[in-house]
Amino acid sequence: MLVLITYDVRTMDAAGKRRLRQVSRACLSYGQRVQNSVFECVVDATQFKTLKLKLIELINQEEDSLRFYQLGNNHRSKVEHVGAKSSFDVEGPLIF
Repeated sequence: MLVLITYDVRTMDAAGKRRLRQVSRACLSYGQRVQNSVFECVVDATQFKTLKLKLIELINQEEDSLRFYQLGNNHRSKVEHVGAKSSFDVEGPLIF
């Protein structure tokens, strides 16, 4: 399933900047960055639960926020891109 993850981490201090890097790295382990704080992740239910729990542990819930949009398995008709920074199809074939 395709999950869109967005986050906002308060970076006014060193701890916030560290949390931002950790959240970004965790999301990169499961998907691709499509905007600064937005990731598209193609995951199964177990991977999604694991990632979600990890991200919740990383943030400070008093200062930061996370959003998870579950677009499901039939996501191709739900996502439209216009403009620069087009993404690649993570479920498509890889050609080297």
